[in-house]
Amino acid sequence: MPAAPLPRSGAASPDARRPAANPWSVDLRELGRRAGSMHELERSLPAPADWRVELIGVPEGAPVALRLRLESVMEGVLVSGEVDVPVAGSCARCLEPVEDTLELDVQELFAYPGSTTEATSEEDEVRSVEGEHIDLEPMVRDLVVLSLPLAPTCTDDCAGLCVDCGQRLDDLPADHTHEQLDPRWAGLAARLAAPGTPGAADPEEN
Repeated sequence: MPAAPLPRSGAASPDARRPAANPWSVDLRELGRRAGSMHELERSLPAPADWRVELIGVPEGAPVALRLRLESVMEGVLVSGEVDVPVAGSCARCLEPVEDTLELDVQELFAYPGSTTEATSEEDEVRSVEGEHIDLEPMVRDLVVLSLPLAPTCTDDCAGLCVDCGQRLDDLPADHTHEQLDPRWAGLAARLAAPGTPGAADPEEN
């Protein structure tokens, strides 16, 4: 019997040509649909690119730690547990870099197609089981983005920036001030400071 021909060098196998599986998708076949069945899930998954608000967000590709419990109930799959995610951005007061980790609790029902919960809820009010899978990414994204501060600060008592020189007030001495010139005299002061003006200081004088 002739031997099977060897694959050509560089030819992709059928598995290599398949699109990459969604890492946020969870297969429910092991859980089953018997009410009370439970499965624990622990994963670290890369964050997508759009988890942010204006000043702070989750860096793309940062590890999102999931510690979840999946429980089969009459209406679907109840997902509960914790999500830890790193965030980075800028302080809203002084613009210094800000880094933190959000530790969030989650509880969400993924309804079975045709269940009472799905039938009596608006489309955007309930998440659904899709075949034998659930996609955790939209749930975690909404949880994280809604928890991001709109005005993050590097410290709770950050004093911000000096309005006159723009330096960070927390880095300046407590008696830091700027001479405030009466605006009515500002034009005269500028003329007197100009070289060649009678009464102006000679820049070459010591």
